[in-house]
Amino acid sequence: MNEELIDSVLLNFDSRSQWTLNIVLAFVMFGIALEISIDDFKRVVKNPKAIFIGVVCQFVLLPALTFLLVYTLEPIASIAMGMFMVAACPGGNVSNFITHLAGGDTALSISMTATATLLAVVMTPLNLQLWASFYGPTAEILRDVAVSPSEMIRLVLLLLGLPLCLGLAINYWKKEWALKAGKVLKIISLLFFIALIFIALFKNVDVFLDYVLYVFWLVVIHNLLAFFTGFSIASLARLSPQEIRSITIETGIQNSGLGLLLIFSFFNGLGGMAILAAFWGIWHLISGLSLAAFWGYRPIKSKTLV
Repeated sequence: MNEELIDSVLLNFDSRSQWTLNIVLAFVMFGIALEISIDDFKRVVKNPKAIFIGVVCQFVLLPALTFLLVYTLEPIASIAMGMFMVAACPGGNVSNFITHLAGGDTALSISMTATATLLAVVMTPLNLQLWASFYGPTAEILRDVAVSPSEMIRLVLLLLGLPLCLGLAINYWKKEWALKAGKVLKIISLLFFIALIFIALFKNVDVFLDYVLYVFWLVVIHNLLAFFTGFSIASLARLSPQEIRSITIETGIQNSGLGLLLIFSFFNGLGGMAILAAFWGIWHLISGLSLAAFWGYRPIKSKTLV
């Protein structure tokens, strides 16, 4: 693999496009936050075990297992860095919808989304710095780029924390309007976000096609690892079948859009990282909806998933 070639790829995101991406992601998060209420955070106190298991899978086990996967497969350094970035991000924007389709515990999924979004302000920069520094090739990228954790925390706070607070406030004061607006805004902004990714990849289609199989298998394996982590740990913890489905999906659906923004903001759109995160953003929708379809046709009738 020609590392210099893939890292020379710029997904044609100038400063204007980057700001557009920032605004779109903020609107995606705002749309999600409009459907989150204070009661969703109260459920953390009422059902701490399931939330705790989900947070451990999301922010502890997945980054650690990603490190083992990278260490075993030894991908190109920038692609390995992209894998660390995706693993460090919170759950994805469509996890609640996919959980609903899969017959999981939607209330738990929403509570996990709310909790993970808050924790991501600190945990995403921390996990990226921690695990990438343990692997020689990615540690070198960190040294060359000189990423500022405090700057990254500020950006994540702006992109996730501010929309969450605004959405919570509107949900509290205008709940009926917030729920209606949230559904529409979330779908429109998410479709626009996906369109931006496709446009960026299309402008670099020649180089992307040269690496699509290499990146494809890494993303598939990484995504399967994420789903398996959530499913196995939740099962070992003897959670309910609905909770197992929720935690599986929350762990397997990552906010790769946030990862992309951090890549453009702090790593100058490094080719391998950007392509990996962009492809994750497409693939986890396919895998998540496929899993939801499988589980949707297998309704829960007992205490075990069959």
